[in-house]
Amino acid sequence: MSTQQAETITVYSDYVCPFCYLGRESLSRYQADRDGDLEIDWQPFDLRSGKRNADGSIDHSVDDGKDDEYFEQAKESVRRLQEKYNVEMAMDLATGVDSLNAQVASYYVKAHYDYETWLAFDEAIFAALWTEGRDIGREEVLVDLANDVGIDADEIAAALDDETVRDELTDEFVAAQQAGVTGVPTFAYDGYAARGAVPPEHLQRLVEGEA
Repeated sequence: MSTQQAETITVYSDYVCPFCYLGRESLSRYQADRDGDLEIDWQPFDLRSGKRNADGSIDHSVDDGKDDEYFEQAKESVRRLQEKYNVEMAMDLATGVDSLNAQVASYYVKAHYDYETWLAFDEAIFAALWTEGRDIGREEVLVDLANDVGIDADEIAAALDDETVRDELTDEFVAAQQAGVTGVPTFAYDGYAARGAVPPEHLQRLVEGEA
């Protein structure tokens, strides 16, 4: 159980980022080995910004500088990290999935529930996409995940329709950019940051200043 004395590491991430999922595996290994609790202060980041159509679909024709070579290299990196961390994944990339609804739901839960409940929901979203291959952009999937971890399903459905929550989330996306975050995952602690699915020892150096 977490305590009020737990330290906190800020993690900027987007659920559709495979390196965010793998980075959390690295973080969980560091958390398991360290003395004292280290809680996650999740900060949302929107990888689909600029590619999202009005109906929520993804416009793959938008030029974001990521060509076939980029995606092949990304897949290779994902596979290498899967092997390193012994993690099974249903897919290497999730280019056709939009996480906006998932981030809305997670943002709402973080604001209205305790840390342990948010963490269970957060981990369930990651697992649903990356180990089960479910579309976390679908309301019924998110409602099901919420129900599984003891969150009122009607609250999640209402949050997804709440424009105020969406506006607040958009402000968080802007705040991440203003903080200088250009990619995810980004781990931040005490004015320092590490980007990417860095190994546990790197996170240890970030937080403790030693390996």
